[in-house]
Amino acid sequence: MRGVDLGKIRAAAERVAGSEGVEIVDVEWKVGRQRLLRVTIDKPAGISHGDCQRVSEQLGVLLDVEDLVPGPRYTLEISSPGLDRKLRNAAEFERFAGRLARISLAEPVENATFFEGRLAGVAEGNVRLEFEGRVVLLPLDRIRKANLVVEW
Repeated sequence: MRGVDLGKIRAAAERVAGSEGVEIVDVEWKVGRQRLLRVTIDKPAGISHGDCQRVSEQLGVLLDVEDLVPGPRYTLEISSPGLDRKLRNAAEFERFAGRLARISLAEPVENATFFEGRLAGVAEGNVRLEFEGRVVLLPLDRIRKANLVVEW
């Protein structure tokens, strides 16, 4: 039995996403007690339940027709990135400028590996973060994990 090719699945998801006016944020394949294909979608105005349903229906058919998930049953999950979404690249750090974020670094900057502050954009390979009344520069290549913080 051949394996799952996430590149081909992402390409199929991108075709569906384009027709629905959404973007693909992530594609994950998890195997445990069940086989799970999770596709995370987004759009500037936010994702609705209807967006998830339409993408799920169309992508499910495409995956079956193109036999992109061989083998026994699997679950297809379409979801939004959530309010505390992961930040993965410079474009996302720029897009969410002004929002509160938690950032963990692989190597320290100013003797710290954890920062929580307001995103202030990206410049020359660094995330600009308003932290304790000043702006710190966090190299993108040192960021281990970053998430938005839900503000109430």
